[in-house]
Amino acid sequence: MKKYEVALIDIPMFSNAKVYPLIEAYATAPQARGRLLAIWYSDIGELNQVMVLREFETSSDLDAERERMMLGGKPFGLDNELMLGLNLSTYAAFPFLPPVETGARGPVYEVRTYGIKPEGVAATIEAWKGAYAARHAVSPLLIAMYALDGQGPRFMNIWPYASTDARAKARADSVAQGVWPPKGGPAHLTTLHSAIFLPAPNSPLR
Repeated sequence: MKKYEVALIDIPMFSNAKVYPLIEAYATAPQARGRLLAIWYSDIGELNQVMVLREFETSSDLDAERERMMLGGKPFGLDNELMLGLNLSTYAAFPFLPPVETGARGPVYEVRTYGIKPEGVAATIEAWKGAYAARHAVSPLLIAMYALDGQGPRFMNIWPYASTDARAKARADSVAQGVWPPKGGPAHLTTLHSAIFLPAPNSPLR
């Protein structure tokens, strides 16, 4: 089963142009494991953050890459002046979803992270499975995935939009059509955090 790593990196103000090429070089180096999917920067939400999304074919690949990061001294090629904070999470995609395809999918990406009640992960996946096709027809889902580590049960879903106006319209239309939220899904949720990210110039997902 493929695994996904979400890295949230806190960077100094106005350092984006320095950070992006270093992240790309680190994630695509010959010794690197995994596939770089996205380098995004926060536009609405907590600012001065870069999100790096990577896909790994196996858990052993992810473990090896995590070890390289921890022992190499400069995670994502960033020194102490450019990396003010780092949060790493590992996820598995909802099993009914197709693989992530890179390219021009945005450029506006909404990243929504929900806390889930302790017994609610499987039920959440089933609820989304039942509603996915109809909601995806309104606007496409990039990925939904449940956490394998970190602070309690939760899942992340990422939606690409052409603009924030397109996002608002798609969400309103899906509710008006009765296809969203997934039936029974909200009963298992505890918290919600939403942020808007935009692609760096060198992001595979643009």
